[in-house]
Formats: sequence, C-alpha cells, structure tokens
Amino acid sequence: MTSLFTPVQAVSVGHPAYSHTLRCVPAAAEIGRKLVRDVLGIWHLDSLADRATLIATELIANAARHTSCRDIRLIVGRPSATRVRVGVVDREPLGLPTLGTTGADDESGRGLLLIDAVADRWGYDLRGSGRHAWGKEVWAELRIRGDE
Repeated sequence: MTSLFTPVQAVSVGHPAYSHTLRCVPAAAEIGRKLVRDVLGIWHLDSLADRATLIATELIANAARHTSCRDIRLIVGRPSATRVRVGVVDREPLGLPTLGTTGADDESGRGLLLIDAVADRWGYDLRGSGRHAWGKEVWAELRIRGDE
C-alpha cells in the first residue's frame, strides 16, 4: 500500500492501492472522501468520484455505528484494470453486513441500500486464516468504463 502523502507515479499495471487508518467515528468520512477523490484523480478516474465518495461515507458510517473498533482502515484499490474497489477494514469479524429494509419514516439504515444502488457489486471478506478471523473488509466495486 502507498500513502497519499508520499509522491508517487500512478501506474496502470499490477494492483495499485492506497490506504489510510482512520478513527472509527462518523466524522472520519470527510478524510475518507478526500482520500478517495485524490486517488481517483491520480488515476484519471474523476468521473467515479461521486459514487466512490458516497460508498466511502456509508462504509465508514456503518463501521462507526455497528462496531466497537477504535480504528478502521480505508482502502482504495484497483483489483483489476476494469474495477475500482473502496473498502473499510475493521477488527470485528462478527456482525456481517446484510441488506436491510427500512420504513419511510426511518432516519437511518439505508447505507447498504445506497451502496447496492450505486456500486456494480459489493460484499465482504473475512480477514485472518481459517477459524481465526480477526476482522473483515466490507467493500464495493465500481466498473471503469471505456470513456473514463
């Protein structure tokens, strides 16, 4: 992983990624949005910024609301030449994300529904080995179209 605070040359080969450790509080979303916009700018994928920053905001908010973690790690990566992935890693392997239903008057609970609407796909991966998971990454991917 490369820090945004170190000058780098964007590359189109391999699987580049940027990550940053954040406090697990809703206010960390502002820093997360900046990281996402900066990374997409480096990769000349600014057209994905609105959807990707929405994803980052919701993933950070969900981690702050549904875990007791002190810190989380935001990762913005290119798992392939045609996809951008935004993920949040926390140290709680339980409480896996599921799409819920909300009523018209509910003031929260729509985070994953929003992510499901704007992302090409989303999911989670447990971190650790075998039965000894130490955390999870909840992620969403956006497809890079030919005109970007």
